[in-house]
Amino acid sequence: MRMINANLFGSVGVGLWLLNIASRFELVKCDMYDHMYSIGDKVELWVNKVGPYANPQEAYDYYALPFCAPETDHHPSKSKDSIFNMLKTTHSLGEIIGGHTLRHSGHDLLFASSDESNILIEKCTTEHPLTIEEALQFGIAAQQSWFYQMYLDDLPIWGMVGEMLPEGAELENWEESTKDKNLAIVPYVYSERDLIISYNENRIVKVDLVSIPKSLKQVKVGETYTFKTYIQWLPTKEDFHSRFERYLDHTFFKHQIHWFSIFNSFMMILFLMGLVALILLRTLRKDFARYAVTDEDVDDLDEENTLLDKHSKESGWKQVHGDVFRSPSNLVLFSAVLGTGWQLISLTLGVILFALAGPLHGEVHEERGEILYAVLICYSLSSVIAGYASGSYYKDYQATISRKHTSSDNQWQLTMISTVMLLPTVVVSILSFLNCIAWWKVTVNYIPFFAILKLSALWILVSVPLCIVGTLLGRHAKVSDKNTFPCRVNAIPRPIPEDVPWFGVPEKIIPLAGLLSFGSIFIELYYVLTSFWNYKVYSVYGFLLGVYIILVLVVSLSTTIVVYFTLNAENYNWQWTALWSGASTSMFVFLYGLYFFLFRTNMFGFMQTCFYFGYTILMSLFLGTICGTIGYVASSRFVRLIFANVKLD
Repeated sequence: MRMINANLFGSVGVGLWLLNIASRFELVKCDMYDHMYSIGDKVELWVNKVGPYANPQEAYDYYALPFCAPETDHHPSKSKDSIFNMLKTTHSLGEIIGGHTLRHSGHDLLFASSDESNILIEKCTTEHPLTIEEALQFGIAAQQSWFYQMYLDDLPIWGMVGEMLPEGAELENWEESTKDKNLAIVPYVYSERDLIISYNENRIVKVDLVSIPKSLKQVKVGETYTFKTYIQWLPTKEDFHSRFERYLDHTFFKHQIHWFSIFNSFMMILFLMGLVALILLRTLRKDFARYAVTDEDVDDLDEENTLLDKHSKESGWKQVHGDVFRSPSNLVLFSAVLGTGWQLISLTLGVILFALAGPLHGEVHEERGEILYAVLICYSLSSVIAGYASGSYYKDYQATISRKHTSSDNQWQLTMISTVMLLPTVVVSILSFLNCIAWWKVTVNYIPFFAILKLSALWILVSVPLCIVGTLLGRHAKVSDKNTFPCRVNAIPRPIPEDVPWFGVPEKIIPLAGLLSFGSIFIELYYVLTSFWNYKVYSVYGFLLGVYIILVLVVSLSTTIVVYFTLNAENYNWQWTALWSGASTSMFVFLYGLYFFLFRTNMFGFMQTCFYFGYTILMSLFLGTICGTIGYVASSRFVRLIFANVKLD
């Protein structure tokens, strides 16, 4: 046993060391390390990706388009083969998964080299006339509104590749030319751009890129194009520490509607709390009084009241006291889902708190891939919570399993394996499909084999051992507690009545609980989806934490109501009912995701559609597992409370 523990902790130590090494890569930034320059120092300009504006995941390497590569020290040749040998930055796992593949642009920039008007820093000409294939590439890029992204001193820059304009349009006033519907619309490409860099003493605080309209060139087969980049250095008094503020859309995220949604959700909580107090507490008080009537009390009543009292005593949630703590069907699977839910709950809370602590370690929107990296760390470390939750739950309910329904008295090993494999299996299955599509389309969102190996190493050396440790702790934490449940479990299960009111049928009331839970988050869900799919930088993590707390309360209250109605219908299979009541939120989240795709985005194409719905399915499953676990935990507390206070025969 000691040797096993030593091996486990040894592998965990190796895994944490790998996490530490990976985190060092996260810190490799531009001068680059402290963002401080002297006059004449080299400033690196990195190119990232290019792709359709409407399709965030359909992003390609910058030089996938036939741009000419500058002839500099970074590019010994403009030949196609040498482009893939360009100097690249060191990427963290978060950057790789996020689709950031920065490579050197080839431009030689010198810090504050001149404060005069624009200076030409790049002039390169395509090495051969445009072929039919290359002209088609530029044409598609202009037609689908492709844009490219660059980084300078960690500040993102965006620019459009081209425009669709009438043939022979006046470039000085091309917006007016587009109103002439009699002219044929043809693709144009920008051949010149201005790079305006503002600096405060020895630090860069702002970067703007302006595509010059008069430089638009019509895309034609056989034409040769000269691309030029001009640079201008402008001194400014803007503060370096607030340079990312311009990327945050405070007007959008802190709109009055956003505040109103929080207030609306809070009022929903008050309504549900009142409903619980009215229906449950008042009804339970009557139930307790009814079940507390003794035979001596019955003798004092008249005959009619006696018959009514006997009938009432023979129905209701008290009648299932001998089965209410019976093990749910598929105990191993239920334990694994519950453990995974606790892991996702702690992961989500950990990432939100990490983002809120931005002023201490640096705002998450200022570092590429930092949120994804935080997710990897929180997932790895929270595996011990998953193991403990599933192991302790299985330990509690193992003794209540009917012997005829199991071939083994001890399946904790299977529970442990299921907990370790459940979430990775779902995620890997979906992401592998998406990764194959990204590889087929040669996009930057393709996760390379080496990154997959690092992710596998983190899972094997950190997540798996921690989950095993958690399971062992969960198994032995409650060994000495012999009276886990307030009621004994009967040897033979009682039949479940079929003739019950509609509100006693789980299938009919479960969706109502999910609808209430969805109603508390759908406004915030809009902001989250807009940030992820429409290039908004999400920064209001205080709102997100508030909505997360509201969701926990709403799911807890709504699921408790569902479980009470289920038990009152003498249906003791409440565990899965509680889980599905919370998890039904995911159904409405997915339907809202479908609505968002159809009416709030302009996405097109097979690849982007697959990525959108693949990520939407994952998000719905994650949220459903979280809400299902919250619902079960709240209902479990409620069930234990009422049966611990009822008078049994």
